[in-house]
Amino acid sequence: MKSPVYMDHHATTPVDARVLAAMLPWFSEKFGNAASRNHAFGWEAEKAVERARGQVAAAIGAQAGDIVFTSGATEADNLALKGALEANASRGRHLVTAATEHKAVLDTARALERRGAALTVVPVRPDGLVDPDDVARALTEQTVLVSVMHANNEIGVLQPLAEIGALCRARGVLFHTDAAQSLTKVPLDVEAMNVDLASLSGHKIYGPKGVGALYVRRRGPRVRLAAQMDGGGHERGLRSGTLNVPAIVGFGLACQLGAAEMAGEARRLAALRDRMWEKLRAGLDGVAVNGSLERRLPGNLNVSFDGVEAEALLLALDGVALSSGAACASATQEPSHVLRALGGSGDERALGSLRFGLGRGNTEVEVDEVAERLVREVQRLRALSPLRALAAEGVDPATLRWSGH
Repeated sequence: MKSPVYMDHHATTPVDARVLAAMLPWFSEKFGNAASRNHAFGWEAEKAVERARGQVAAAIGAQAGDIVFTSGATEADNLALKGALEANASRGRHLVTAATEHKAVLDTARALERRGAALTVVPVRPDGLVDPDDVARALTEQTVLVSVMHANNEIGVLQPLAEIGALCRARGVLFHTDAAQSLTKVPLDVEAMNVDLASLSGHKIYGPKGVGALYVRRRGPRVRLAAQMDGGGHERGLRSGTLNVPAIVGFGLACQLGAAEMAGEARRLAALRDRMWEKLRAGLDGVAVNGSLERRLPGNLNVSFDGVEAEALLLALDGVALSSGAACASATQEPSHVLRALGGSGDERALGSLRFGLGRGNTEVEVDEVAERLVREVQRLRALSPLRALAAEGVDPATLRWSGH
C-alpha cells in the first residue's frame, strides 16, 4: 500500500490530469480577459467561459444562462441566501433551513437573523434525513426561501430534494440546495427536483480550488436576487469581478467528465465503502454508521467507535488522511453539530467518529489495509481505557462518582 493514503475526498480532491491539461494554456498563451469585447484575446476567453458554462449546466439539467460563476460554494451560498432575502423583502423575511447544513449556510442564515430575518431550523431524524412534513409545517406566509443541502458533507446522507422542492413550488417559496458534495457523484436534476438555486464547487469534483457556481433559475419561475458584490456588472449583474478563466475552464471540464463517468464510478465507490464497513463490523463490536446507509453518497462512510476518541485514532493512523467527526477550534474540541443533531448517545458518539471519503484513487488494497489497521488501533486504545474495562464488567461509566483530591 502506498503511503500516505488519501481518504478525505469530501474535504477536497486532486485535480484530474485531463482537467489540468485543459487549464494550462489559459494561464499563458491564452491569457485574455473574458470581458474584453474588442479583440480576439477577449473573444477567445469569453468563448471558453461560455463553453464551460454549458458544461456545468448540463451536469445538473440546467440551461447555460442559469449558471453564475463564483469563487466557490461558500460564496454561492451567501449570494443565494442573502440575495434572495434582499430581493424579495417585500414578500417577507423568513428563511427555513436544516440543523445539519454546512456552516456556509448555517452561518449565513444566522447572520441574516442578526439583521432582522426570521429563521427556522428544522431538525433531522436519527438517520440524518429531513422530514418534508417538518419543512411544510415551518412554512409561513412570510417564507421567502428554504435551503436544504443535497448531500451532507460529514455523513453523506442524500436529502429528499424532489419532495421538498415540490412542496416549495406549490407554496411559491424559493428552494435552494448546497450541492457541492453531490455534483457528479449522484444524479442532480434541477428541473425534476424543482430546485431554484444550487451552489456548486470545483474542488470537490477533481477540478481546481477557488471556483464554483450558483445555479439561478431564469424561468418557470424567474428567480430574483440582489447582488452581493458590485463593480462592473459581470455574470448577469449578480457577481462582479474579472472571471478566473483557467479555473472556470477546469471546472467545466471536471463537470463534463464527472457526469460522463458518474454511474460506473458510483458503483465502484459504493462497493469499496461497503467493503470497508463489512471489515470494520466483522473485526469490532461497538461500531455504528452515522446516518442512513441506504440514502448516502457512494463514497461516504461515517462511523462511530465506542470507547475511543477519534482524535486518538487519527494520531494512531499515521499516513492515512481521514477526517474526525469532531471539529477542533483552537484548543477546544467540540462535537460535530451534524452528529449532535442525530441525537442518540450525544457528544461521546460524536467525538468518536471518523469520516471516510473515498474517491477515484482509492483501491481495494487500500481499503483492506486501512480497515485492518483501524481494527488493531481501536482494540489497542480500548485496552488502555479503564472506562472500557468497567463497561465490560457491566458498570455504566456515566453512573460513576469521582472523588477529587
